[in-house]
Amino acid sequence: MNYNKVEICGVNTSKLKVLTEKEKRALLTQMKNGTPQEQKKAREELINGNLRLVLSVIQRFTNRGENLDDLFQVGCIGLIKAIDNFDISQDVRFSTYGVPMIIGEIRRFLRDNNSVRVSRSLRDTAYKAMQVKERLTTQNNKEPSIEEIAKELELPKEDVVLALEAIVEPVSLYEPVFSDGNDTIFVMDQVGDKNDDNNWLDEIALKEAIRNLGPREKKILNLRFFQGKTQMEVAKEIGISQAQVSRLEKGSLERIKNHI
Repeated sequence: MNYNKVEICGVNTSKLKVLTEKEKRALLTQMKNGTPQEQKKAREELINGNLRLVLSVIQRFTNRGENLDDLFQVGCIGLIKAIDNFDISQDVRFSTYGVPMIIGEIRRFLRDNNSVRVSRSLRDTAYKAMQVKERLTTQNNKEPSIEEIAKELELPKEDVVLALEAIVEPVSLYEPVFSDGNDTIFVMDQVGDKNDDNNWLDEIALKEAIRNLGPREKKILNLRFFQGKTQMEVAKEIGISQAQVSRLEKGSLERIKNHI
């Protein structure tokens, strides 16, 4: 990014007007109550007077390699939506409402233009799952489980997990994870190699540790971590309580950990 650049999409950013909150309120009121001509003029003034707000938001996305002009234009779409949908009866600053709208528009643009294509049905499921998650978190003051989200959506939990994982943005192998000024650790440095000497030794130790478990403990671990079942589902299949499943699972993992 060229930090000295003052022109985006032909707009000289150094000469952009900045509206006060009082001026924004007056223009928003005029948009609602004025004549058609006054409404149009107020809308244009609001757009031009909030372009610096768009600029401040797109700074958050400058490390993604996207064209700044594209981000600015998309951000302006979010700004216009915020202006058109703002409720002046609410005691909320316009920027408090506008910034999330601009961010949301940019994120949609980045998702839809990602090199890794995700089907529309998967994206729709993921967005619905995130809305349910936010609602249940607010309602219950705690983050819901995948099972709870899936139940609300009336979908298999596997479909919900797949959808949420599908919209996670890929990370470059050259993304820096840590740097002390002299030596930088990248994501690729933390990716294991199947040919590493320690890997096959760890695998042997793990297999030996599992071999020492009883048949019931082995079945519980298989159902939980290889088939992805919940403790309640495992309890029902084996015919014991969920509390027993939890205790046996915890004990088995502890034994494996101590053995390795």
